[in-house]
Amino acid sequence: MSGHSHWAGIKHQKGIADQKRGRVFSKLLALIAAAAKTELNPDFNPRLRTAIAKARAEKVPSDNIERAIVRAKESADALEELTFEAYGPGGAALFIEAITDNKNRAIQEIKKVLADNHGKWAEVGSVAWAFTRTDADQTQTNADSALVSPKPGESGREWKAKFPQALPAEDKLKLDALVAALEEQEDVQRIYTNAQ
Repeated sequence: MSGHSHWAGIKHQKGIADQKRGRVFSKLLALIAAAAKTELNPDFNPRLRTAIAKARAEKVPSDNIERAIVRAKESADALEELTFEAYGPGGAALFIEAITDNKNRAIQEIKKVLADNHGKWAEVGSVAWAFTRTDADQTQTNADSALVSPKPGESGREWKAKFPQALPAEDKLKLDALVAALEEQEDVQRIYTNAQ
């Protein structure tokens, strides 16, 4: 029984669970900080109110939520909201939303994940035609193949595929692996695809 203790198993499982929870917490806190850039009072900022509700549902401590709001007040220009376009296995279109304090790092990390998982970086507008927004579609483009939302305080922003695409089983598995790898990135908030 050398090396096989009950506590070692618990410690290993707890470490994995804590790591996953930490990733979720950091994504939610970045979302709160980005939402608080326009208005710090959740009563007047529906996007911040929604982000706080999501964080509380995931049991993020209130102190952490307050620190994220204060961080937004102190460094209003530090966080950027970006949307990247890419193609996945089988030609599936991908929209990747991210919130980051370092745009160049985020771009390089996402490009690396795409290259490692049968994905391809796409130019601005090459994927946008395959999606529609559920709210007013007001985006502006910048260099580095990213779409930047001009109104960071908007709420309820969702992308829906105009033309859902059926994929073969092999490409579907590769796409699932790509999406999982992208979700592991701390800066990535949401991933939309047109695959069925």
